[in-house]
Amino acid sequence: MQSLLTVLLEEALPRVLTITLLIGVGVGLANLAVEYGLVKLVARVGHYLTEPANLPPEVGTAVLTNAVSVTAGYGMLAEFREDGLLDDRATLIAVIINTFFGFIQHIFTYYGPVLIPILGLQVGLMYVGARAGISLSITLVGLLAGAVFLRDDDYDGNSIEPDTPDEDPQTNREKLRTAAENTADRLRSIVPRLAVVYSLVFVALEYSDRILEYLDPVLAVFASVGLDEPGVVLESAAGLLGLPGAAIPVILVSLVDPTTGAITVAPLIGDVLTPEETVITLLVGSLISLTIGTVKRSIPFQYGIWGASFGTKVIVVNVCLKAAFILVAIGVFFVV
Repeated sequence: MQSLLTVLLEEALPRVLTITLLIGVGVGLANLAVEYGLVKLVARVGHYLTEPANLPPEVGTAVLTNAVSVTAGYGMLAEFREDGLLDDRATLIAVIINTFFGFIQHIFTYYGPVLIPILGLQVGLMYVGARAGISLSITLVGLLAGAVFLRDDDYDGNSIEPDTPDEDPQTNREKLRTAAENTADRLRSIVPRLAVVYSLVFVALEYSDRILEYLDPVLAVFASVGLDEPGVVLESAAGLLGLPGAAIPVILVSLVDPTTGAITVAPLIGDVLTPEETVITLLVGSLISLTIGTVKRSIPFQYGIWGASFGTKVIVVNVCLKAAFILVAIGVFFVV
């Protein structure tokens, strides 16, 4: 077990610095786009996304940015919310719409170069297609929610215009300085939360064994009813889904690392698991691992961006929508 200082310096600190850098880039680009009027140019493309959802056109910039960097896209949305362009309801809907565009980035960074070669072309495309359908469905829910819940909202796009008199326009140096100052202010409000939350999460994960000692009375209750092993629960779930026992180890491994889960299931494709059963197994693993992913990634990131109150709302909505549509995708594979 690593020392507390080692956990903070070698695990929490690099993650905080990386995310701080990405947020800084995203917020900085948003501020530069405001100062130079580029928001309006990018928003012309995003207009097709934001108009059906009754969102201001400038939000299209943040939505499209997710295809390049999810962290930068969130940083832009946080800046728009901070500046008053979006209220909490509109921000939440914009976050939901972001989902599919964040997925696009992962196609080029993970699914294409990593997952499809592991699973093979047929199963790889089936699984990536399922994940794409899940993400697209969530984005469509966001568009529908905006059309229904934001129909009476009237946003003033001028609220993010640089406050500069027309008769005395800013020089390039002044625009850069203004953007840098605004970015620094935003980071000062985010980074402390990131540092605190990530530190707590990594320390809790490192010392989880000691924490579990305090949960022995609770675990004893589960053991008394035959639930002392996680495999018992998973075996029951797999049985209900009609999956063979070979799917259990894959699901267990997927809880810790999806890539290792794919590596584990790859040799079973064809002989033990059909392509459809393989995809269902991976989807079940991703469904169950939502809890772990939320603790390790979503809570620190969302709390760092939005704070605990609004960050909790974002996490709950994201997790519920993902879980719901993963279940729908599993159902579709059973039907077909």
